[in-house]
Amino acid sequence: MASASRGAQSTTELSHNTSLTSSLSPTPPQGAPSPNGSLPFTATEHRELRRVARTLRGEILLSIAEANSGHPGGSLSELDILITLYYRVLRHDPKNPAWPDRDRFILSKGHACPGLYAVLANRGYFPLKDLSTFRKFESHLQGHAHIGTPGVEMSSGSLGQGLSFATGVALAQRVDGRAYRTYALLGDGECDEGQVWEAAMSAAHYKVDTLTAIVDRNGIQNDRFTRQVMELEPLAGKWRAFGWRVLQVNGHSFPALLKAFHVAQETKGRPTVIIARTVKGKGVSFMENTPAFHGKAPTKEQLAQALQDLEFSASDVRQTMEATGFTREKIDEITALVEARSAARA
Repeated sequence: MASASRGAQSTTELSHNTSLTSSLSPTPPQGAPSPNGSLPFTATEHRELRRVARTLRGEILLSIAEANSGHPGGSLSELDILITLYYRVLRHDPKNPAWPDRDRFILSKGHACPGLYAVLANRGYFPLKDLSTFRKFESHLQGHAHIGTPGVEMSSGSLGQGLSFATGVALAQRVDGRAYRTYALLGDGECDEGQVWEAAMSAAHYKVDTLTAIVDRNGIQNDRFTRQVMELEPLAGKWRAFGWRVLQVNGHSFPALLKAFHVAQETKGRPTVIIARTVKGKGVSFMENTPAFHGKAPTKEQLAQALQDLEFSASDVRQTMEATGFTREKIDEITALVEARSAARA
């Protein structure tokens, strides 16, 4: 379901087709071999993933600002992990989300669903225009990911439960004799919870080597830094003590993430955890590495500044908002704010 390549397009322009799949490895049809972290990773593919990430960060901010509610910080920190999975690693079919042999992705930190929604929409699970309905009455895009949204595997809300769910899913794969893999994304803050470690102990005991956990290690939970709430370090040592293979990577490096997922797939006899060091609010100057935007939507003026940080021109903003279903009035309003900021900086 890959769309046409936009290699000749200017790097400062955004383009929206049905989804931002471009010339990257397409979603395989049912029964086809999975790309599953296949190497090598070309410079062209790297540039394209970075372009996709820039576009999706803008969509995340626009949807949260429209709802005047949501969690931008963790959605931005996790995004490069999600893009790596859905564009390069997972075997999945957006046209058939219930395909029995699909790889499973579990979002344990369900409040960061705007990141997942942006990726799912751009991969074709549902229309891009749905993104402007985030947290609105009767929208399927609620404030925590839930079953009912195409592509979502687990209803979330209470933290600490995703790894237990993912372990069960991975064990079901073994019992059913299927070949899919299971991935679970956890927040570092929820690693304070005992249920995470019960699941870690269980997965290691049953040698669930088709399970990969990813910890979004952005160092912030809710309104404080994780070290102020509960010291997690040595985090890698804890996971090793529970019997897991541990990989530590830059969570914003696509090559590093891709290599880590490849290593995880080759690991036998035990589960793997990837500790991804990330920046909360990645890409937006006033959101980066601050607890303030864990669960706070930007104002319209802050949205305009954030879009400028991401190097969106007024034309980019208009094009993105049109593609994601915003009203003409709202498009004109936000575009005017971006134009005013650009004029003031000129």
